Amino acid sequence: MTASLRRLSWVLLPLEVVLVVCLVGGVRVPGAVLAAAEALVCVLLVAEGLAYLRLRRRGLSRRDAVAELVPEPVLRLLGHELRLLASLGRWVARRPHGTAGADGVFPHARDQAALMYGFAFVCVVETVGLSYLLAPWPLVHGIVLVLDVYTVLFVLGLHAASATRPHVLAGDVLRLRQAAHVDLRIPLDRIASVRRETLFSHGKADGELNLAVGAQTSVTVELTEPMDAPRLFGAPRPVRVVRVHADDPQALYGALTRARTAPSPAQGPPPRV
Repeated sequence: MTASLRRLSWVLLPLEVVLVVCLVGGVRVPGAVLAAAEALVCVLLVAEGLAYLRLRRRGLSRRDAVAELVPEPVLRLLGHELRLLASLGRWVARRPHGTAGADGVFPHARDQAALMYGFAFVCVVETVGLSYLLAPWPLVHGIVLVLDVYTVLFVLGLHAASATRPHVLAGDVLRLRQAAHVDLRIPLDRIASVRRETLFSHGKADGELNLAVGAQTSVTVELTEPMDAPRLFGAPRPVRVVRVHADDPQALYGALTRARTAPSPAQGPPPRV
């Protein structure tokens, strides 16, 4: 049942988007088609609600029940957008994410700040210009205004996510992040080597993940075996080399070197026979 609802949502929701685009573009859509489409969407929403309640009665958590009904790519995209918006609040409140109890925190957003602010300014100028040009068409003006404002928030959210989600070294785990879409936890015993190198060009290669900031990376981490770093929509991406950037790359390199070469905890004397 849940699989059928997911397949149906993949068909109906894109059709709903197509109808909205047609209406905005001035295409005349027969009333019967509109009524049928809206009725199908309403039926889908009611069916999804009933299925959700049934899954909850079976003991599934809210997260698991939603995951059964909504396609994973949609959930991952929605989660990404929510993390961006939450990052804006953290940015304003100066509350970094995931740094409590960390042994080392390594920010990495400084070298992209000017670019992101410039891009956001251009988006604001475009929003004002289009708002003036589209004023004679209220419906189009309203839709484009919403999209433009969200674009500005999206750009600022990308920078806010980078600023509030630094790289973190906590215990025996290195956590490498980029904006709100990459969050890779690497156990220190899975690291084969760490080297300090600054690169400004990164060719695509299998097994390599380049988390560039301002088109550069400054620390390269090689792993003993591949780890999965899922893409935005959940597709697997095994990586064995990870290149990252930090505002203070020497501090990141030094902390990793010390953590990997630290002596093991002292053990007590051997038991007497």
